[in-house]
Amino acid sequence: MKEHRILAPRDEQAAEQSLFRAILGLRDAGEVRAFFVDLCTPAELQALKDRWLVAELLDRGLPYRQIHDRTGVSVTTIGRVARYLKSGAGGYSKALERRRK
Repeated sequence: MKEHRILAPRDEQAAEQSLFRAILGLRDAGEVRAFFVDLCTPAELQALKDRWLVAELLDRGLPYRQIHDRTGVSVTTIGRVARYLKSGAGGYSKALERRRK
């Protein structure tokens, strides 16, 4: 996260809500992909994909070492995803739950 922010907290929240609403307004996976390709650098997009894959594999009960061996994602990142999966804001859990349906 940037250390020096120019926007006031209220404006930061408005920008965040605008981003989330833009994502919600997209119609299908192709539109979402195009948006994220435009929004993120290749490295940022890869990091997002890695974290989501790790969340899916953790949800299936795979151990950290096996996830690392299959994906190349660091054990530190796997642990971070696991921590947020267990006690984060609930985003991973909700998305995984809806994917299972």
